[in-house]
Amino acid sequence: MEKIAEEIIVNNRHGLHARPAAIFVQIANKFDSRVILEKDGEMVDGKSIIAILSLGINKGMGVRLIVEGSDAQTTFEELKEFLAKNDD
Repeated sequence: MEKIAEEIIVNNRHGLHARPAAIFVQIANKFDSRVILEKDGEMVDGKSIIAILSLGINKGMGVRLIVEGSDAQTTFEELKEFLAKNDD
C-alpha cells in the first residue's frame, strides 16, 4: 500500500473554511485512499468536513497532507493541486 506525505501551503483565499473544505472532502471521497490532514501536530480525517473545519486552516498556513491506499498517487495529486491553487 502506497503512502505519500508532504507539507503544503494553502493558497485558497478562504483557507479551508466552509465551501473550500466541502470541495476538499468531495475530492477526497472520490477515492478509496485514506486521507489525513495534519496541522500543528493534530491529525484529522480528510474525508470529514467537521474534522477539517476544526483545524481552522487559513490562507498561507502549512498543512501536512497524508494519503495512503491503492490510488494514493492520484488522490494526493488532486488534493495537493486543490490546496495549492491560488483562486484570487
